[in-house]
Amino acid sequence: MFLASFLIHTIGMGQVALPSFVSEFPKASSFPLVLNEAASLLYDGTDEGIAMGVQHLQQDILAVSGTKPTVKVSADGEPFAVIIGQVGHSELIDRLIQSGKIQASSLLGIWETFQILTVSHPFPGMDQALVIVGSDKRGTLFGIYELSEQIGVSPWYWWADVPVKQKSNIFIDHGTYSRGTPAVKYRGIFINDEAPALAGWATKKYGGFTHTFYEKVFELILRLRGNYLWPAMWGRAFYDDDPMNGPMAEKYGIVIGTSHHEPLMRAHVEWARYGEGDWNYQTNKAILQDFWRKGMERQGTMEATISLGMRGDGDEPMSEENNIALLERIIEDQRQIIEEITGKPASETPQFWALYKEVQDYYDLGMRVPDDVMLLLCDDNWGNVRKLPAIGAEPRTGGYGMYYHFDYVGGPRNYKWLNTNPLPKIWEQLNRTYQHGVDQLWVVNVGDIKPMEFPISFFLDMAWNPSAFTPYSIEQFTRQWAASQFGDAFAPQIAHLLAKFGKMSGRIKPELLDWRTYSLHYYEEMANVSQEWMELDLLAAFVKEQLDSSYHDAFFQLVEHPIIASANVHRLYESTAKNHLYAKQGRSLTAKMASQVQELFDRDAEISRIYNEDIADGKWPHMMDQTRIGYTYWQQPEVNKIPELKTINLPSKGSLGIALSESMDFYPEKKSLTSVMLSPFDSQPVRLEVFNRGKSPIEVAISTQEPWVLVDNFKGTIHDQLELTVAIDWSQVPVGQQSAELEVRSNKEKVSITLPLSPHRVVSEGFKGFVEAMGYLAMPADAFTAKMEVNPVRWEIIPDLGKTGNAIMATPEVWATDAIDTQGSYLEYEVWVHQEGVYDVHVVANPTLNYLNQEEGLRYGIGVNDADPILVSLHAHETHQTWESWVIKSANVTKSSLPFNAGKNKLRLYMVNPGVVFQRILVDTGSMKSTFLGPPDSKFVSTKAN
Repeated sequence: MFLASFLIHTIGMGQVALPSFVSEFPKASSFPLVLNEAASLLYDGTDEGIAMGVQHLQQDILAVSGTKPTVKVSADGEPFAVIIGQVGHSELIDRLIQSGKIQASSLLGIWETFQILTVSHPFPGMDQALVIVGSDKRGTLFGIYELSEQIGVSPWYWWADVPVKQKSNIFIDHGTYSRGTPAVKYRGIFINDEAPALAGWATKKYGGFTHTFYEKVFELILRLRGNYLWPAMWGRAFYDDDPMNGPMAEKYGIVIGTSHHEPLMRAHVEWARYGEGDWNYQTNKAILQDFWRKGMERQGTMEATISLGMRGDGDEPMSEENNIALLERIIEDQRQIIEEITGKPASETPQFWALYKEVQDYYDLGMRVPDDVMLLLCDDNWGNVRKLPAIGAEPRTGGYGMYYHFDYVGGPRNYKWLNTNPLPKIWEQLNRTYQHGVDQLWVVNVGDIKPMEFPISFFLDMAWNPSAFTPYSIEQFTRQWAASQFGDAFAPQIAHLLAKFGKMSGRIKPELLDWRTYSLHYYEEMANVSQEWMELDLLAAFVKEQLDSSYHDAFFQLVEHPIIASANVHRLYESTAKNHLYAKQGRSLTAKMASQVQELFDRDAEISRIYNEDIADGKWPHMMDQTRIGYTYWQQPEVNKIPELKTINLPSKGSLGIALSESMDFYPEKKSLTSVMLSPFDSQPVRLEVFNRGKSPIEVAISTQEPWVLVDNFKGTIHDQLELTVAIDWSQVPVGQQSAELEVRSNKEKVSITLPLSPHRVVSEGFKGFVEAMGYLAMPADAFTAKMEVNPVRWEIIPDLGKTGNAIMATPEVWATDAIDTQGSYLEYEVWVHQEGVYDVHVVANPTLNYLNQEEGLRYGIGVNDADPILVSLHAHETHQTWESWVIKSANVTKSSLPFNAGKNKLRLYMVNPGVVFQRILVDTGSMKSTFLGPPDSKFVSTKAN
């Protein structure tokens, strides 16, 4: 009855965080946490981990308010106090339950749940209490850290030097606050691929991966409401390197697991230290069993999940002669060891079998493990889920987990340097994962922890309550996260920086980037990408200038560094591309481009030096030691290597050179030049570059006889080069005019440039859609002109998912997953082509894998006008090489040849399976060029009907 008067706040659908319940000013019945002095913290339990959390809260209140609360075990003589405890393990909490001051019905026997509530007159002589009560140890700790975050201490206060927000007085609003029960049971991170960055830093700061290092990791995980860790494993052994590591994890309440190829709590490197003979169960069974038995003995009663199975030594596939029967026998024997050591049935010890890489093939071929063993499903190491349980499949006692990646060492290329994981991509894959019933364990490979701060926060928040996250709540989360680190004033701008960086870095990993990635010739692709990075760079600098200097270290780590470092690398490769092109064309600027590359290469090193030596008074040495420039195959280069640069011998006398955008031709290699056909429906202009091919300047005159050709009639001296935009005033072009001419003169040289004009300059009345130009049509998938949704299907736009715009997919994600034909729902795009013909239609989709192992793969339908749709599989003829292409390009592009009428057409994409996520549609009407991002979107035209 008492609680009925409370306003109860919990996280619901679409709400990604608890509302703020902290104020600097009193409200009706609010609790004075700090008013002149801090309310005492009362904790009468015996758990060392909770006591540690109470000490952290004490320090957090001191950091925020400058006032340090007293920690006590008794409520005597306290008019106001914070009472902290676990149900059934605190006399104070249990007395409040018995007296009806708090109700435990929503906490008893519940996993990791807390309530923070204000209680009037909890005990005789006490006016008011703020109660933090947990259903268990971690629930209590999560309540403690929820209060810390709400008063102004970011979970990243230590790991990213986020300053504490100062408050003189702190009041807690009257009410009851809870995040509910986490939807995913185990939620955590995998510290992997940790050299040279994290290993160098940890060695310098802590002498290695010791318990003093792991204390910082455990606290971070708890503050982020996680509960799980796979510790560092390359050359590291969590339990063997420091015997205090395991007990420290137990104190903090962190569940320890070992990675997918480290059975029974033995680290991979321990076999090199203590193993005898080959890592081969057929020839060395007794030694291996003893090795594993000692791992379980050492584990004792410390909380863990036990990895089963066996891969080859060093995270490699086992040899071909190892078959399913052998693996099943290995797991059976491992479970026998678990029973022997624990003295209880194996089913009572949490275990998992990771279907990683080739191990999934064994499962698909029929290998099975006992029902109580969790099946740990995996992505492809590039954030694309490989397998999910079928809808309606028999439930498993052990359930399902997901091993995901933000960082990876392996083919087609390592990616370890920066965060290249856009939140919309993470959401789309993990939302689908959760919808398919994967809720026992989510663990993500985060490499060196830094610089993955932002996606780690998102991953663990989403793991707590996946249903709260929708495509549109990602923007809300980003803004709230920015405000949590840097305050409200510039949260919108910082959120934009974070989101835009995520989108741009997610196009292609920087380790895959080189001077050939983006086109210098077509669609101004290289220039446009560089401009995007420059604008982001400038905005980051502007925001930093506005922020209080106390935020600068955190801003550099979380926002500025990835932007300026990435922008610099993109400019480096742009200058390299220009150096190569200019050398081929004999331009006088060839050497200058080479000098720019060297300057940018040196700046790259300086940006890393600032991170390693200057930020936070040198707190992060080695943290940016990861190499990223100069890859030649999947493995990293030992050192960053500047790209190969071209040099030419310039003649003393200047001479004329000319190039046009949308063409690889140039003068004097070609004696006359012709531009791409111009049209009133062009979505971009044509550029004319006039350049010098010698050391001395040249005199140039550019002219046209047509007043409707809008180009400067330039006459003057060119030392290096001149760029002009060529445009047409279509309202003045004479009817039937098919071309125009430009003339460029220099000394005795005269070059004629032909500008072909499209004869198709109007569309019919009543048309509303995209119009062909420059030999193609290009449309964002979310820019449909009509749609059909057959209940329960809805088309859902996912903002910022994809390389250029938004994406769109059919929901619900679990509807018609096994369909083999179109389902009636479609997206329609009205398009205009100038000539009848059969044209190739390229559909750009996300690189979603065949996660249900359907024979035909994920499919969609496509058709034009009244023709029956044809079915297209994303995974037809899939090979390792096609998969590499998908992850390199962050897209799966399928092609169909379809007949179009001259004029208006209706192009439709039909739903078959909901896993297909559309990014763009491209129609090649004769001269579309192949580039990394594809052509810019076609012009959308809307004409009035009669």
